[in-house]
Amino acid sequence: MNHKNKVLILLAALAFSAGCEKWLDLIPPQGLIRQEFWQTKEDVDAVVMGAYETFASMDDMLFRYGELRADLVTGDVNLGEGERMVAESNIYPDNWLCNWEDFYKVINYCNEIIKNAPLVREIDNTFTDYQLQGYLSEAYFLRGLAYFYLVRIFMDVPYVTEPTETDDADVYPAKMAGDELLRLVLEDLDNIRRFATTDGYQTLAEIRGRATKASIDALMADISLWLFEYEDVITYVERIEANEEYELLPGARWFELFYPGNSLEGIFEFQFDDQLNQPNSLYGMTQRLSYSYDPSQKAIEMFGIEFSKEFVRGQDATIRKYGEDDFIIWKYVGRAPDGETVRSGSVQRSCNWIVYRLADVMLMKAEALSQLGRYGEALEIINEIRSRADVTSLSLPDSPVAYEDAILQERALELAFEGKRWFDLVRMGSRNNYSRKSELIEIIISSVPSTQKRILATKLTNPLGWYMPISETEVERNPNLVQNPYYIF
Repeated sequence: MNHKNKVLILLAALAFSAGCEKWLDLIPPQGLIRQEFWQTKEDVDAVVMGAYETFASMDDMLFRYGELRADLVTGDVNLGEGERMVAESNIYPDNWLCNWEDFYKVINYCNEIIKNAPLVREIDNTFTDYQLQGYLSEAYFLRGLAYFYLVRIFMDVPYVTEPTETDDADVYPAKMAGDELLRLVLEDLDNIRRFATTDGYQTLAEIRGRATKASIDALMADISLWLFEYEDVITYVERIEANEEYELLPGARWFELFYPGNSLEGIFEFQFDDQLNQPNSLYGMTQRLSYSYDPSQKAIEMFGIEFSKEFVRGQDATIRKYGEDDFIIWKYVGRAPDGETVRSGSVQRSCNWIVYRLADVMLMKAEALSQLGRYGEALEIINEIRSRADVTSLSLPDSPVAYEDAILQERALELAFEGKRWFDLVRMGSRNNYSRKSELIEIIISSVPSTQKRILATKLTNPLGWYMPISETEVERNPNLVQNPYYIF
């Protein structure tokens, strides 16, 4: 059997094993797959690429999970019922957005690589230990990123580290506490980081689109911030800052983050190329005639010329106005920050999904510094990013709350519609034993109609309701799974 056919068969089997009716179904252990695959480094590479491709295909879901329940987007007439229910925090376990299947599909790819790539090293004499460790670093990074999303969305989830390839596999794993799981992820990333490359891929798209030391550091910083481990956040971000390959783009070039992408500021981006039949979902979701996702009134006031002094990041860059009360999200639709040049042809659906970029991790560091009382250093970072955006510097009182609010606002301005907002709000609301829960609720209900404010505020009072329920099909299938407490009726 030739290599191409082997690749297609294995990828199909892997997709089936983690993506069919049972998210942890088994790959036949004695069939063609096990006998004829996992023989060469090219086989390993094929599965690594399958993991990236599967994760990238979730760009629409990463957008929804990061933005739908927050305050920067609003649904238009074509928004689906399931999405509308989530936006209103009226969520039930039968909602299709409660399905975590694709995350575990990525995890199963990674577990396959972690288990089988070392065995290939023993067979293929051309497969060097350096190459092996590089592939393993990519697998651990993607698995860690998938788990980080799962914990932030569902709170406590099953922690699976073995591929489901034999009949005696544990296909009914119980949930693990989210914070405990993330500490295991951090341990894995810390152990594998030294094997990741800095810039050893052949193309810029690979350097920005595959795991590097910088992308691992960004993920570790993000997880540490979620766990409120501030000294660690600073350590990881400073590793990235020490690498001169990454720098803030000048304000005049800010839109290069989105077109053409893979900029000097980018750290990790899921890659899309419509010419190669690798289209994104965000163009279709945010272009004018989709009538699905629009900027909220809050976003319009943040970026609209009528209200805001934001120009580099504002109207015609982050959003675009067509008429009175007619705005769209521009980052994934435009080809230039002019509100006029729309993506077309082969680049129409080729905008990358940016997972991490330098401004993002710098603001993580500012947040950590401010929570440690290092206000001057935090303010310097905030104002560096504001200066790049050509807006005036801030002067803030030495207060963690004042800095938290300023950083939350700056992250909204800089990272709007990039799948960050809901997670930023939950982190703020969870800090210091939910001491600012009421502020989180106030931010979220500010964008809903007055008739819905009281109902939504009541639903958000219990922090367990900030997380999604587990899909009812998963709970029915797995006797060891317990539904998230908020959704047990």
